[in-house]
Amino acid sequence: MSLKCGITDLPYGGAKGGIVCDPRQMSSSELERLSRGYVRAVSQIVGPTKDIPAPDMYTNSQIMAWMLDEYDHIREFDSPGFITGKPLRLGGSKGREKATSKGVLYTLQMICDLKGIPIEGMRVIIQGFGNVGSHLALYLHEMGAKVVGIADELGGLYDPNGLDIPYLLENRDSFGVVSNLYKDSLSNQELLEKECDVLIPAAISGVVNKDNAKRLRCEILIEAANGPTTKEAIKILDAKGIVLVPDILANSGGVIVSYFEWCQNNQGYYWTEELVDERLKEKITASFLNVYHTSQKYSVNMKVAAYIEGIRKIAEASQLRGWVRF
Repeated sequence: MSLKCGITDLPYGGAKGGIVCDPRQMSSSELERLSRGYVRAVSQIVGPTKDIPAPDMYTNSQIMAWMLDEYDHIREFDSPGFITGKPLRLGGSKGREKATSKGVLYTLQMICDLKGIPIEGMRVIIQGFGNVGSHLALYLHEMGAKVVGIADELGGLYDPNGLDIPYLLENRDSFGVVSNLYKDSLSNQELLEKECDVLIPAAISGVVNKDNAKRLRCEILIEAANGPTTKEAIKILDAKGIVLVPDILANSGGVIVSYFEWCQNNQGYYWTEELVDERLKEKITASFLNVYHTSQKYSVNMKVAAYIEGIRKIAEASQLRGWVRF
C-alpha cells in the first residue's frame, strides 16, 4: 500500500489488515457484530488523521457503514473520513464501488494503445468475479471485447466465442459464484492456461506461479488482485515475452478514489461521478506513464519499474525529513 500510494502520489502510507473468518458462513447479524468488534479493537490506532480503513475482500459498503457507526459511538463528532467505501448516504463517494475495476480498465487501455492492440474483439480471461472482476467484465463486454473465461472460487467457465456477461451478472450469488450455472466447468487452473490475449487475475494472491507460468498463453497479464503472480513466475513470463502490468499500479483505482472520498469528507463538498471518474483516469494514466517510462529507461519489466517509482518517492520524502542520508 505504501508503494501504491507512492506511485500514485497520494499522501498515504498503508498496510493490509483483516479478520480471520469465512463471511460466507455467517449471518448478517454475525457480520455486524464482528465488524463492530473489530472497530472497538482498533479504535485507538485508526482515525481520519491516523490510519483510514477501506474495503477489500468480502467487504462492502454495509460493513463500512457498521464500522463507521461503531467508531462514532467511541469517537463522537469525529469526521466520516475515518473510513472509506461508505454508502453515499453516510458520506461515501460516487464511483468508489467501481473504482478498482475502472483503474484496471484504464491501465488495460494504456497498454493496448502502446502495443497497438484493439480492445474490440480482444479475448480476455478474468479469474475472479467479485466486485472487481464482475464490473470489469461488464465494461469489457460493452466495449466489444470477448470475455472468453470467468472463474470464481469453485471453478471456471470458458467459451471461445465469449460468455454472456449480462446473464452471469444477473444470476451470480452474493459472493460472485457463477460456475454452478453451467453443466460443464473447468478448474481455476485449467482456465488460467487457456489461450487468450489478456489474462486478468482478480481474486487472490499466488495463482500464477512457477508451476503454471510456463503454460500461460496470453500476451498481456494485468494484476487486478494483490500479488497474484509470484517472483519465480515473473521471470518465466519475462522469458516468454508476456507483458505484466503490476498490481500496485493496475489496482490502485480503489485507493485513489478512497483518497477522493476522504478529501470530500474533509471538505464537506461532494463531487459528481463524472468528476470522480475524470480525476481517477487522470491520476492513474499519469502513474502508468511514469512506470512505463521508468521500465524503458532502465530496461526492466513494469513490475520492477513500479517498485523503483514507489520506493524512490518514499526515499525522497524520508530524505527531506532528515530520516536518511544519501
